[in-house]
Amino acid sequence: MNIFEENINKITALILKNQKFLKLKNLNEFKGIVVESPPEQFNYDLSCNAGLVLGKMNKIDPKELADKIKHLILKNLKDFQDIEVAGPGFLNLKLSKQSLISNIDKILKNKKTYGKKNSNKNYNIEFVSANPTGPMHVGHCRGAIYGDVLANLLKFNGNKVTKEYYINDYGNQINNFAKSVFLRIREIKYNEKFILEADLYPGEYIIEIGKKIIDSNKKEKFNDFAQSLELLKKESLKHSMNLIKLDLKELGIEHDNFFSERKLIENKLVDKAINYLKKNNYVQEGYLQPPKGEADKTWKKIKRLIFKSTLFGDDTDRALQKNDGSWTYFANDVGYHMDKVNRNYEYLINVLGADHTGYTKRITAAVNALSENKVKLNCKVCQLVKLYKNGKPFKMSKRAGDFISAQDLLNEVNKDSIRFMMLNRSNDVELDFDFDKVLEKSKDNPVFYVQYSFARISSLFKTLNKDLDDQIRLDPKTFTLNDNEIKILRKVFEWPKIIETASTKYEPHKIPYYLYELATLFHSYWSRGNDDQSFKFIKDGKIKKIETLAIIVLIATVIQRGMSILGVSLPNKM
Repeated sequence: MNIFEENINKITALILKNQKFLKLKNLNEFKGIVVESPPEQFNYDLSCNAGLVLGKMNKIDPKELADKIKHLILKNLKDFQDIEVAGPGFLNLKLSKQSLISNIDKILKNKKTYGKKNSNKNYNIEFVSANPTGPMHVGHCRGAIYGDVLANLLKFNGNKVTKEYYINDYGNQINNFAKSVFLRIREIKYNEKFILEADLYPGEYIIEIGKKIIDSNKKEKFNDFAQSLELLKKESLKHSMNLIKLDLKELGIEHDNFFSERKLIENKLVDKAINYLKKNNYVQEGYLQPPKGEADKTWKKIKRLIFKSTLFGDDTDRALQKNDGSWTYFANDVGYHMDKVNRNYEYLINVLGADHTGYTKRITAAVNALSENKVKLNCKVCQLVKLYKNGKPFKMSKRAGDFISAQDLLNEVNKDSIRFMMLNRSNDVELDFDFDKVLEKSKDNPVFYVQYSFARISSLFKTLNKDLDDQIRLDPKTFTLNDNEIKILRKVFEWPKIIETASTKYEPHKIPYYLYELATLFHSYWSRGNDDQSFKFIKDGKIKKIETLAIIVLIATVIQRGMSILGVSLPNKM
């Protein structure tokens, strides 16, 4: 149930039925009319802008129109006990006692699905896709958690979601990776000094991979790099991906599918995709202008295949071939996305790192061309993470080489804190991750504050010898809510709207924001009982008001749903 959606439907239906009486010539399908939460100072449950929107549209005084709508609502709908016309034509609505009870009962009867907006779309979310040449770093963590939580969110709403990892296991970087491992193996077996050359990987994890390869290939001499290359690539990638998968598992993340770039090339999927684009006249042979900032004398004017990406909203057409005629990285990506399109996904989501911002237009254009605009690709860029400890930037990892690894992060703080805090800001802005704040047991640590609210509720129910799933019956004759309970209930009513917005806009960060606000309201109510005995929940071992119990169950219900989507645990005691 969504109280905002339900009431906008009731109000617009009533306006439509009384269109002549209201002297409305134009309803414009009620576009722009919403029911939402009013500012707190108005002390009402809902607010509707119908008078303002329709008044301006029909050149009628919005306040007069709002007043007429107010009287129609009070006369025909039994859900409201009071309505005021505020500002330039807003309707502030206060729910009746019976309506409050009815809405509370609906939530209590549908606790597991409260907030769910039934959908049945087919999504592919590709995220992390870190180069398999070393462990995950902190930047990957943010994208990994964003992608995983977005998948959980879409699944909660009834969608089918495939979580995919694209393995960049083809090209020169893999050869350089294999050579790094080879030189470390020579160092281990034959005491040859490892000399760090350009494009090689220096991290200590290379030594660990080398030792594992030696142990599992005891007959291999590793005397000649060229002869050992294929074995080294296979073994090095296997051990590196195992490291990455272990990091992901410790973060609570498991992918459904791992897609190999090497197999993409071997199965000639790039050729098939390019042929499809050729057939539809989206590819031409021609010359590109030199990249911006590059001197003309260094630019080779070579005829090559070019994708007409400007036909699909890109800033410029894109090369599909390098100077030597081989496929560009972009061409490989076109082949990969052709495969995604052929797997019949309706929506594709690519979670990208901060350095891929400029890549989104070209790959979006490619998907539009490959699917004839039937498949929607959305690229979400996760900006950088800055780590701080003791007020200073956190130092680099020796094990990883030149970056801070996921293991460094996991060694400092637990999975729950990482998952919650990585979503504490929108993905498109940089994130400061302060270890000191995350380890605090205070209001300044959002994940602790939300978990602590649930622990307090669990303690309360243990004291009462009750269960969160126990049936609650509210009596209209005695039903009453104090100001804390009203604020909490209004916040609980917002949960379906939070889910809807977070899902449709791919903004899972809205969930931890909301949970923190709800937890703050609960802790405030709890603390009020310490100052004023009349606000204590329990008297003589029993709950003082059944309404209070219902409100607390609603809080626990939403926190359970929200933290489940975030993949964060809820301890019963802390």
